[in-house]
Amino acid sequence: MIRITDRISIRKDEITEEFIRSSGPGGQNVNKVASAVQLRFDIKSSHSIADDIKERLIHIAGKKVSSVGVLIITARRFRDQNKNREDALTRLAELIRKAAERDKPRIKTKPSRRSQIKRIEAKKRRSGIKKIRKSVLSEE
Repeated sequence: MIRITDRISIRKDEITEEFIRSSGPGGQNVNKVASAVQLRFDIKSSHSIADDIKERLIHIAGKKVSSVGVLIITARRFRDQNKNREDALTRLAELIRKAAERDKPRIKTKPSRRSQIKRIEAKKRRSGIKKIRKSVLSEE
């Protein structure tokens, strides 16, 4: 079990890890050793997470989620396989924690009386400037 929060834990069998060769410079080591980790977590078929959290997780993860609902996290920051594995698991846990947080409901407020008066005065001032610019027709 991987503990995410006090109430959320994910079973290890819900996560699959695949080790791939890392890209970029690295000398002789980069072409031989599969040190990068591609972690896959099937959000839609997971029983560890509530449905509302699943929806928010899919929204937060964005392009990291495939069309079938699988979250793919690739970690290749380190040259060591175990560090990359830990990095990927940490990033997964952080995404789930973000999805588990509920947004505070917005409290509707009205503009203050003074701000309304200032707004109308500014509009009247601007209107007056435009009236002065207007061409005057002579009455002949």
